[in-house]
Amino acid sequence: MATADEGKGASTAHKWFFETRYWLRDLILSVLLAFIVIVFLYQPVQVEGTSMMPRLENHERIFINKFVYRFEPIERGDVVVFWYPLDTSKSYIKRVIGLPGEWVTIQDGRVLVNGMALSEPYVLPGYLDHQSYPTVHVAADHYFVLGDHRGSSNDSRVWGTVDRRYIYGKAVFVYWPLSQMGFVK
Repeated sequence: MATADEGKGASTAHKWFFETRYWLRDLILSVLLAFIVIVFLYQPVQVEGTSMMPRLENHERIFINKFVYRFEPIERGDVVVFWYPLDTSKSYIKRVIGLPGEWVTIQDGRVLVNGMALSEPYVLPGYLDHQSYPTVHVAADHYFVLGDHRGSSNDSRVWGTVDRRYIYGKAVFVYWPLSQMGFVK
């Protein structure tokens, strides 16, 4: 015949087993959900270089949304991540300036789209490049991109427009360093 202490020990072991099983289930589901979000929706990336200063600085870490452009169009002002057209083993991050079908001109550092001056509050005076560049027609399914730090950016002024198929994400959130945490505008 079993004593009360033996029954209590069996009950505690049984309770521990079920609690551990539920905890393990929740952990596995959390890891699976995080994997799905990172692989299909958001991806952490590190900014390399100074071409997007002052908004994005060298070595900042950001999340990009890899899914957004399946449901909405790329818009002027979006900060996009794409495979560098001349070497698709490299990724670049730039701001969309010219959309398909538009004409982009740069006169003394001022950007004109279809002959109209573009308002660019994200480009600070000290970050302007005061050079002029010839007018470029942005072909269908292509985008004209520029860095916000025009003086130190390798962008569409140098290597041309970016094909839509190379754009794989939109920068949405800075998460490191904590002092810079916030949405990318």
